[in-house]
Amino acid sequence: MRQQTKRYIVFLWALTMTFCTALAQITGVVVDAEDGAPVPYASAMYKGNKVAVASDANGKFSIPRHMGWRLTFSSVGYQQQVINVGPSTPNYLVIRLKPESRKLQEVTVKSKKKSRYKRKDNPAVDFMRKVIAAKKKNDIHKHDYFRYTNYQKLSVALNDLNSDDLQKGLFKRYPWLVGHVEVSQYNDKLVLPLTMNETVSERLYRKQPKRELTHITGKQSIGLNDLFQTGDIVTTLIKDIFSDVDIYDDYIMLLRHKFSSPIGRDAIQFYRFYLTDTLYIGHDQCIQLDFVANNQQDFGFRGRIYVLTDGSYQVKRCELTFPKTNDVNWVDGLQCMQEFTKQPNGDWLLTIDDMIVELAVTDFMAKALVTRTTRYKDFDFSPIAAKEFRNKADEETDAEAAYRDSTFWAQHREVELSASEKAMGSFLDEIEQQKGYKIAILVLKALFENYLETGTRERPSKFDVGPLNTSVSQNFYDGLRLRLSGQTTANLNPHLFLKGYYAYGTRHHDHYYNAEMTYSLRRCEYLPQEFPVRNISFSSKRDVALPSDKYISTDKDNVFSSFKVHEIDKMLMYNTQQLTFDYETLRRTRFTASLKTEKITPKGNIAFQPLNTSLAPLPTMRYTEGTVGVRIAPKERFFNTKQRRRTTNKDAWYVSLQHTTGFNHFIGGQYDYNFTEVEGYRRNWLPMSWGHLDVRLKAGVQWNQVPYPLLIMPQANLSYIHNFAAFSMINNMEFLNDRYASLMLTWELDGKIFNRIPLLKKLKWRELLELKGLWGHLSNKNNPYMAENAGSSVLMHFPEGSYIMDGKKPYIEYGLGIQNIFHLFQVEYVRRVNYLDLPGAHKHGIRVLIVPTF
Repeated sequence: MRQQTKRYIVFLWALTMTFCTALAQITGVVVDAEDGAPVPYASAMYKGNKVAVASDANGKFSIPRHMGWRLTFSSVGYQQQVINVGPSTPNYLVIRLKPESRKLQEVTVKSKKKSRYKRKDNPAVDFMRKVIAAKKKNDIHKHDYFRYTNYQKLSVALNDLNSDDLQKGLFKRYPWLVGHVEVSQYNDKLVLPLTMNETVSERLYRKQPKRELTHITGKQSIGLNDLFQTGDIVTTLIKDIFSDVDIYDDYIMLLRHKFSSPIGRDAIQFYRFYLTDTLYIGHDQCIQLDFVANNQQDFGFRGRIYVLTDGSYQVKRCELTFPKTNDVNWVDGLQCMQEFTKQPNGDWLLTIDDMIVELAVTDFMAKALVTRTTRYKDFDFSPIAAKEFRNKADEETDAEAAYRDSTFWAQHREVELSASEKAMGSFLDEIEQQKGYKIAILVLKALFENYLETGTRERPSKFDVGPLNTSVSQNFYDGLRLRLSGQTTANLNPHLFLKGYYAYGTRHHDHYYNAEMTYSLRRCEYLPQEFPVRNISFSSKRDVALPSDKYISTDKDNVFSSFKVHEIDKMLMYNTQQLTFDYETLRRTRFTASLKTEKITPKGNIAFQPLNTSLAPLPTMRYTEGTVGVRIAPKERFFNTKQRRRTTNKDAWYVSLQHTTGFNHFIGGQYDYNFTEVEGYRRNWLPMSWGHLDVRLKAGVQWNQVPYPLLIMPQANLSYIHNFAAFSMINNMEFLNDRYASLMLTWELDGKIFNRIPLLKKLKWRELLELKGLWGHLSNKNNPYMAENAGSSVLMHFPEGSYIMDGKKPYIEYGLGIQNIFHLFQVEYVRRVNYLDLPGAHKHGIRVLIVPTF
């Protein structure tokens, strides 16, 4: 009996193993697409992964299932076919290979494209109109609720290596690198993986009131970016630049440009469509349409759309590429493949979204391959409880997300890692063991992060020295200026942060300092400016500066912006103490409250001379003020540098409102006043690839009588470095107002005009137009030239070079620029239109900017 039981157990075990093995296999048959005859000895191969089989004499095959890999079928005389293996891939496949002879027919079809293209009475256009009309009923956002799981893998690798490359340079010096080189399954080229990031998330959607949330349940990053404390910048920027593609949107944001979707509202006018074939995608019969942009240097795609023939006009697959003549920088090639799968409720939803981008900065630099593979599953359209949206950020990360074990990833990983990706940990270990590694990484961090760390990968830095580009600078008062700066990190204390600098001016031998202490109410990963900001800070500073320095986006001691266009002979010495509370909500509304006392001392050709002639010039003046403000920017996304937090998506609009009240006789304050200011920004994308128009509005009122240092000074940019949010041709303290409104328009055309000029389109230059206006007014109570104010002890004589604007005559300047010079530089001619009769006014100017864009 026992023997019989043992045999029964062995039989069940063998049966179970056989069943599991069958589930882990993909079987099927390869047939001729025209006559259905078997194709003997066809190849089935996972390219780049050294897994391949051949069909038998009857076309039958069996190959292991590898999730997320691309399975390629090919045979002599037939066109190859690629299958993305996923959860919905059947265990049994019928592969219909099309004979090569079809390619001759395709060439014939393509030759017809050279004839004059007409939209009227064009079957392809009529068909696409129906596809576009049906997209609302096929869009997932038609549902009141939905949720699904998203797996995404991002990787960066050196690309297009060859046998010669592996015998020289780094590979000759470090032979162990060759062991990490592999063939990419996406482009069949030799690559060296450098970094890899995986994310598992759940996305939730509610139509009314509209909310869309992402909850990250698992994430891990490994590779060269781990060597940098701000290594998440690389991942953040890659995700922003190579963002998710939704063809159901009218426009697709990719590489920080907006492309017309092939099924968007402008698609019929922007693209040319051609009906080319009827074929099967898996088990589904589809109509194939090819499309290309009218002008292939515009920001548009070329590619193919496969639409079901069942009358639903549902897209089954979409393949997007860039024309070789496009105007995108540094992209050698792009492939985006999306596939839609039928769900149990009958909807066809996106389940596979792969993007492969080959990058080349210059001919003499190494090429890169960016691969983004995304899988969507577990769709659910049940109502979602309101509490799941309440008090939630648009994107939240589980506290344990970065610490998931191998069991979690084995369960949720939808795309198997390649051999080199699995060995990324040993790749980093090898790098760290190389001679000269510490010096090399120190230099790279200084260049990349602008800071020097005092720690290592094993013992993360508790104190960073920098920013380095402020170490040496110059200004009118100090001459040569030297500065040493630094800050603590969360590795010392995740809540308490210290930051400051000491500076020395060589001309007057003055000493300056800034000391700041910040307490974060939330635990920070590295620095206190991380989202959401919830900080209490106190700072004390003594330094010399221009009044307009508060408008620049970089540090005032930045060596590059310290050189000024106009002659500077007026500065102020600031002695400031400030207490600030910042609170940022998960919906990206930021509240600020601060109390500041500040003493200023004139330096140079400037004085604090009251109108009352019986009073001597004031050596200093002090004011104490409280400020409250709110800034709303619900769509903003950020990445953190060691110096500041930066916005990744310039498409995000914002508005802000701020009010400041001055207190007389409080902490030495000498003036009562109230100042209100409002600001707004919006980027507007223009249709048909005409670029974007940025609109900046700002207005403010100083409600009380105040001395001129407390009046409103224009946002003047005195540097050669261009600033989109400041006036380029206004001098230091040129206009003094107590009411103002400014409008700044920036139109970047993305080469729309130059691309149509034969001699210019090869340069890939891009046009830039700017128009900036300032309306200003000085009320009688603050006008030192009014007879009623003679003898005032509050008002002061304006310094030389400061003037009153004509309330009926706004200041205007415009700019004509060329972007994308050598894919990197912007040069702009700026011209001042009026107020040219004022002493020191300049009519023309040239401004430059380094703008690395795709």
